Amino acid sequence: MHMSKFMAELIGTAILILLGNGVVANVVLNRTKGNGSGWIVITFGWGMAVFVGVFCTNDFSGAHLNPAVSLAMAVGHKITWQELPTYIGAQMIGAILGAVFVFLFYRAHFDATDDANAKLACFCTAPNIRDYGTAFFCEVLGTFVLIFPIFLMTNPWVPGQNGRADSGLGALGALPVGLLVFAIGLSLGGTTGYAINPARDLGPRIAHAFLPIKGKRDGDWGYAWIPVVAPMVGGLLAAFAARAISSGATH
Repeated sequence: MHMSKFMAELIGTAILILLGNGVVANVVLNRTKGNGSGWIVITFGWGMAVFVGVFCTNDFSGAHLNPAVSLAMAVGHKITWQELPTYIGAQMIGAILGAVFVFLFYRAHFDATDDANAKLACFCTAPNIRDYGTAFFCEVLGTFVLIFPIFLMTNPWVPGQNGRADSGLGALGALPVGLLVFAIGLSLGGTTGYAINPARDLGPRIAHAFLPIKGKRDGDWGYAWIPVVAPMVGGLLAAFAARAISSGATH
């Protein structure tokens, strides 16, 4: 089977959001089987969402599923700068589609829920304490912890061989990266909800804006730039740190 990198990233990100935001909807919306089951269920669900998305697409695109990963891979010479818009465009479209499917799947439960903040949480993240400086730092560090292991476990300065994509989250292996995201959620997710992925946050936030959600609130657009910009900064820092370590090891 052959799949273009664009289609792989679109499908993989759609799966990521469908399963990831799906577990949030299952926990926070009224009258679901999983209502009130808590943070550990959400973090485990997100870890498994990453596992499935990576498992399905690694051989075709490297399973970035995240603009911050793609940016870091461009800095690390794993993809070309010309490919970067293709990756990010596919991820954004996939994230929006995944969020639409979550809404369609849980539509009756959205209707049964009065809490507009809970409905928004099924799409995007928000800080529990409204300190934008802290939130920015948390998203930078969380994304760094997500991406830096890719460079530690692979050679970031050697292009992929034999046409196989060996960049992105898939370079860690599907199960290890799923466990990594689970660990980040458990340990570092308590402040902002660990977006650590611009497409994961912005795509569904856009979907929330146009979907006919009964009793919805605004999309908290004043905060929306943080889970977009901060993960990109975290990805860049991970790439630069890996480059510094690689340069030091060669001297």
